[in-house]
Amino acid sequence: MYKILKSEKLADKIYLMDVEAPRVARHCQPGQFIIVKMDEKGERIPLTICDYDREKGIVTIVFQIVGVSTARMAELKTGDAFSDFVGPLGCASELISESVEELKKKSIVFVAGGVGTAPVYPQVKWLHEQGIDVDVIVGAKTKDMLILEEEMRKVAGNLYVTTDDGSYVRKGMGTDVLKDLVNNEGKKYDLCIAIGPLIMMKFVSLLTKELGIPTVVSMNPIMVDGTGMCGACRLQVGDEIKFACVDGPEFDGHKVDFDQAMKRQQMYKTEEGRAMLKLTEGDTHHGGCGNCD
Repeated sequence: MYKILKSEKLADKIYLMDVEAPRVARHCQPGQFIIVKMDEKGERIPLTICDYDREKGIVTIVFQIVGVSTARMAELKTGDAFSDFVGPLGCASELISESVEELKKKSIVFVAGGVGTAPVYPQVKWLHEQGIDVDVIVGAKTKDMLILEEEMRKVAGNLYVTTDDGSYVRKGMGTDVLKDLVNNEGKKYDLCIAIGPLIMMKFVSLLTKELGIPTVVSMNPIMVDGTGMCGACRLQVGDEIKFACVDGPEFDGHKVDFDQAMKRQQMYKTEEGRAMLKLTEGDTHHGGCGNCD
């Protein structure tokens, strides 16, 4: 059992939990994810790691209520425990494998949308610990939906906050801020990392392609099973078929077919849709087993 050491509501339907998981904490890296189960019959829920403390053996997760399982999960309190807390899974951020000296030569901007702020945070924190300051754009629908602002402010070189409705700091999307920084403030970026809803990452990628900025996106929003077996996170990346949970979750944003990913996400919600995807995609439907038999 994996004890919940802290349970906190960050915003409407968004929760943070500190979980006692020493083995996961010892090995996890920014960009990876875990899978939690509340009990033996519970649904497997993949969640990107928000933070970790290796010495204390603690892993921090942030999740949003999107269905019955996450609604039940939100009811868990400090002192309760998860039956399973499996990880770390997926590939770590490519930043981790680069030399610090090379990273210091780059100008990097992160664009976080909504709950995507949670997986952005550990990457920015890791870079800060290496002595690398980066720009971070955080967007939310309203001020009340903004999360981890103070935590992000402590590790970001520059933090730019925007809200869709203009209820806090400025009005607009993350793309509006990025465009303003490049076109009006003369910022030049060597890399953009965007994490958030699919539609947000799509438009960030379209903008950065226009601006000539290499872009990495995290496709964790489309993961379901977390092992490549269910076929939910199958996506087209350039000329290749990839699976977010086993090949990612990070990919070249300029190569990801976001329209296909969003269409598949809608189809996967129904039994008929899943059957159609399985039929039309054949052997490429699954990433783990390689076939549908």
